[in-house]
Amino acid sequence: MSSSITTWNSPLPLLLALALAACGASPSGSSTAPGQTSGQTSGQKSGQKSGQTADFALRDTEGRLVRLSDHRGKVVLVNFWATWCVPCAAELPHLQRLYEAYGDQGFVVLAISMDGPESVAEVVPRARRYGLTFPVLLDEETRVVAVYNPKRSAPFTALIDRDGTVAKTREGYSAGDEIAIEADIQALLATRNEPR
Repeated sequence: MSSSITTWNSPLPLLLALALAACGASPSGSSTAPGQTSGQTSGQKSGQKSGQTADFALRDTEGRLVRLSDHRGKVVLVNFWATWCVPCAAELPHLQRLYEAYGDQGFVVLAISMDGPESVAEVVPRARRYGLTFPVLLDEETRVVAVYNPKRSAPFTALIDRDGTVAKTREGYSAGDEIAIEADIQALLATRNEPR
């Protein structure tokens, strides 16, 4: 089973907030609740405006709080997946291989599970089965998914460069896509941040 869209797309306006999130906390210095973005109230619609700083915080499978902004200055691949997603099962082992190959060069994978209460118990066994060593985050209430992946596409990937800009997005996975993903990771890793 493969998805209908398998090529990198140009950055989406909705994901601009994700790019800005890698830059740090909100200008006011206020903290956010897990899964909430800075500058967003509980009733606000997704699609933040350019210039706003966003951040998400989710618990990993061991209960530790992980923030996107913890990885500022690195190349970050944020991957939305689910245990019920067949293409995700094919893609995740490739992401693990890329993480192992480039992790010491400043590459990070954050895999956000979209599993709800009915299937979240399967997340840890699946992560173990795939041998995942990068953070696997839980978004049972779909707060982060609603902001960054409102169509709930699985898998859905955003590749963020070192300065916090969404460089590429990808919806779906087909065999061979990992070659293009790796080339984009290599290109972004070769680019160093300029001093600010």
